[in-house]
Amino acid sequence: MIVDTHLHVIDQAALSYPWLAGVPPLNRDFSYEEYAREARRVGIEATLHMEVDVAEDRIEAETGYVGSLKERPDSLIVGAIASCRPEDEGFAAYLERQQANPLVKGFRRVLHVMPDELSEGPLFRENLARLSGTRFTFDLCVLPRQLPKAMALADLAPDVQFILDHCGVPDIKEGASEPWRAHMAEIAKRPNVTAKISGVVAYADPESWTVETLRPWVEHTVDCFGWDRVVWGSDWPVCTLGGGLSTWVAATQALFAGASAAERAKLFSRNARRIWGLG
Repeated sequence: MIVDTHLHVIDQAALSYPWLAGVPPLNRDFSYEEYAREARRVGIEATLHMEVDVAEDRIEAETGYVGSLKERPDSLIVGAIASCRPEDEGFAAYLERQQANPLVKGFRRVLHVMPDELSEGPLFRENLARLSGTRFTFDLCVLPRQLPKAMALADLAPDVQFILDHCGVPDIKEGASEPWRAHMAEIAKRPNVTAKISGVVAYADPESWTVETLRPWVEHTVDCFGWDRVVWGSDWPVCTLGGGLSTWVAATQALFAGASAAERAKLFSRNARRIWGLG
């Protein structure tokens, strides 16, 4: 069975997503019900909701919305990775409010579409260090050229668990293996960084990718981080750009068919349950 660490629910009646206007294939509702129906069929038994970069004034409303989904009977949702703005003066108060909410397991500030210098600001770094001593993880979503900046953040707070999203966002379609390969080997030297096996079907050619297209990128990630520091994520509905949830699950199963049962269990559920205290 699988713990999905990266579900996005899109409900445009409830929340505002300014970035969706630039991504027409995703600019519609993607409901929890639509996801859950397919997720149960492919063996997903628990899910963390990942923030969807909603409008800044709706960040806490998104967390409340996810909480309402969690309260549904037999909900797959077991926690939320909430959006945050470490570059803002109000972050400390925001963090204190989230500490009182057991739904929130961690945070993400999308960086791959933001100016490089955002994560280098002194307030951003001061606020990120506030996660030290808390239960919260921090997801890093960066481009390959930004991986050194992600390393700097991981070094800033060595006792914070960082999660590197989407195998470091490699450009699989163009075959741009460097500097991605070298940077992945380097960031993996940080024991407080775990890699998320997710997202890669959206970075390959949607018409022609196969399991073998994905293999060198996924296997390099696992080789760098090892089986105790990898988790799995669907990145639904972004994965629909490259085939969909069932296709990605099938591809993952094929990619790791040669791994041991213990290794697959770590990737698909055990590591996630340990990192986020999911029982």
